[in-house]
Amino acid sequence: MNDADVSKQIQQMVRFIRQEAEEKANEISVSAEEVSSFRHFLLFRFKFMLLNGIVLFLLQEFNIEKLQLVEADKKKIRQEYERKERQVEIRKKIEYSMQLNASRIKVLQAQDDVISSMKEAASKELLNVSHHHHLNLLSHHHHEYRNLLKDLIVQCLLRLKEPSVLLRCRKDDLHLVEHELDSAAQEYAEKANVDPPEIIVDNQVYLPPGPTHHNSHDLYCSGGVVLASRDGKIVCENTLDARLDVVFRKKLPEIRRQLFG
Repeated sequence: MNDADVSKQIQQMVRFIRQEAEEKANEISVSAEEVSSFRHFLLFRFKFMLLNGIVLFLLQEFNIEKLQLVEADKKKIRQEYERKERQVEIRKKIEYSMQLNASRIKVLQAQDDVISSMKEAASKELLNVSHHHHLNLLSHHHHEYRNLLKDLIVQCLLRLKEPSVLLRCRKDDLHLVEHELDSAAQEYAEKANVDPPEIIVDNQVYLPPGPTHHNSHDLYCSGGVVLASRDGKIVCENTLDARLDVVFRKKLPEIRRQLFG
């Protein structure tokens, strides 16, 4: 083999090696591109998954916040409804209480009217007691009223227990009172075991007369007497009207119980 043949073989070997090198290089390049593409794919997928996770997280947070806002609004609406419902209940109770009180007041007023009419009827009866003796001085009522005046005087003397007293009566009753003074003083002395007291009749100031249709709104007295100590510090009012007031005050609970239960 001459030099030309050797040179030719060497060139062939070089071309073969170069060709294999180029093929390997191409294979490496293709592999590198595939690896790069896969890496890009993995990176894209990771970014997608990360973004999707962020979106899901934000959606969850949004839903939670939305639910919280909805629940808060529901709670406000419920509280407002309950507040208004309580206000309605309170207003109903107040209205019911006012109506009940108004009804009670009407009932009490009606009861008071009945009692007042009873007291007025009793006052008229008392007035009849003191008026009968003026119609007939010899009548049974005349003697009853005269004895009643004496009893009223004795009661006052027992309360005052004074050696000297001042007596006032109606002008119409003056002659009856004067007729009973000695008897009343003696009866008191026996009951109190003292000397008969001095009873001075006030001839300057009299108790008001009985009521009439003309002076029904003025001061009046249905009968009886008023006694006082000489210095005026102790007074015993024993008129028929005063006694009626005392009896009504004492008997009022019983009267109400008998009439209204």
